[in-house]
Amino acid sequence: MNRIGFGLVSLANSRNKLSAEPAPYDRGLLFLVLALMCFGWVMVISASMPVSEKLYNNEFYIAIKHAFFIFAATSAMIVTLFFRMEWWQKFNMELLFVAFVLLVLVLAVGNTVNGSRRWLPLGIFNLQAAEVAKLFFFSFLAGYLVRQHQQLHDNVLGFAKPLVIFFVLAILLLMQPDLGTVIVMFVTTVALLFLAGAKLWQFFALIAAGAFAVFSLIILEPYRMRRVVSFLDPWADPFGSGYQLTQSLMAYGRGDWLGLGLGNSIQKLDYLPEAHTDFIAAVVAEELGFVGLSVLVIGMALLVFKILKIGQKAMEKEQHFNGFFAYAIGIWIAFQVFVNIGASSGMLPTKGLTLPFISYGGSSLIVFAVAIAVVLRIDYELREQNPDDYYLAEAANDKG
Repeated sequence: MNRIGFGLVSLANSRNKLSAEPAPYDRGLLFLVLALMCFGWVMVISASMPVSEKLYNNEFYIAIKHAFFIFAATSAMIVTLFFRMEWWQKFNMELLFVAFVLLVLVLAVGNTVNGSRRWLPLGIFNLQAAEVAKLFFFSFLAGYLVRQHQQLHDNVLGFAKPLVIFFVLAILLLMQPDLGTVIVMFVTTVALLFLAGAKLWQFFALIAAGAFAVFSLIILEPYRMRRVVSFLDPWADPFGSGYQLTQSLMAYGRGDWLGLGLGNSIQKLDYLPEAHTDFIAAVVAEELGFVGLSVLVIGMALLVFKILKIGQKAMEKEQHFNGFFAYAIGIWIAFQVFVNIGASSGMLPTKGLTLPFISYGGSSLIVFAVAIAVVLRIDYELREQNPDDYYLAEAANDKG
């Protein structure tokens, strides 16, 4: 009997020990991303049914393709998790070269849609090279900030080198044209240089130069100027340059506090262009109301907070490449969410950027899934190398 009792006590202690062990990764971050993907699929089903019926004679055609993209994104996420962060740091220059090659190939053999040449035909789906270029450029930038950290502080040359790379990428992107991606990359680059300790006069000079460049690009292209004018007063030409925004604003207005109900959007019925891609936030607002859109924004904010927190932990443990890379991914997602919802609600000019994890589109979904896998890998390696920190943190949470 004593032996049996001792065995039961040992078994109970081992179970308690296992339950007290910290998780090998941030499960909350993973579940949040999967929840956003599932929510995005539901909204794509709702928003795409009219256009899918019109173009393909099957109201679920786009929804089925998006389900395939979700499967491909989760598969890419799983595969990426097996790559240690040393691999990203070692091959970040090669990844940057791949980004250049993809952007050149787009200009040479890419498909043109709505006047923009942005997609490489791969048979199963069209790859948007700009999405891949963003991730690979941020990997390079994180590596550069680690390699040339001292030079960045000491002279202007260290500050200027990554900007030259960015400038070349920006030219290739503007030839597509894709000003929205250039702005996202510019903002993320500026933020990382600031976090890396660039001097304030360099920081403000870069912002001023960037603002002047964007202003010049808007002035020189008539279609961009029309977008800005329509953004300032969309009702001046509601059936011309202001059509997209006026239809989007009507969707926001109809949504009110609680929305018309899932599937009951009126604007998606061939009134609001790109309802399942660039303007899916307007459909969310119309069907789920202010409350539903607010929950989505809070979910996105929580996602970004978790990513930046992991980046901060990496920096505290002197894993600077991992920290800068996580910071870049967090800033990238945050700014793209801000621009997408800001454009659809009339706060910003239309930029043609997807809403991360929500909008229809294989390239965007897969690349963002890979980016999240990178963050999960960073967190996994932090927990692997510093298990005691996480054990004490989770023990404190259990007592609380």
